[in-house]
Amino acid sequence: MVGLLNIGSLVFGLIAWILPAVHLQRHAKSWAAFSVMSISACAISLCFQIFNTYHLVKIGDWTALMDIMGGVAFSAAVLLIVTVVLNVTTLLLYRGKTQS
Repeated sequence: MVGLLNIGSLVFGLIAWILPAVHLQRHAKSWAAFSVMSISACAISLCFQIFNTYHLVKIGDWTALMDIMGGVAFSAAVLLIVTVVLNVTTLLLYRGKTQS
């Protein structure tokens, strides 16, 4: 069951990137809802990684922690930066337009 945390993190990370990208292509009117869902998916993805790290600490798998923490920290930073950039781009393009 714990192995699903990595898969869930990947899926929610992709959702965090896909939502603003789809919005930018289709020019949907509810840009705020897309942004909130995107940021929420990013937060859930990062939370899953924290839970996975907690599980490794709890079982005392220090070797696994030493092996993966560099990659996890880098990928978490990339996920967060790209998600923020995509959502800020959406905000800048649609902030003056009203929702109907």
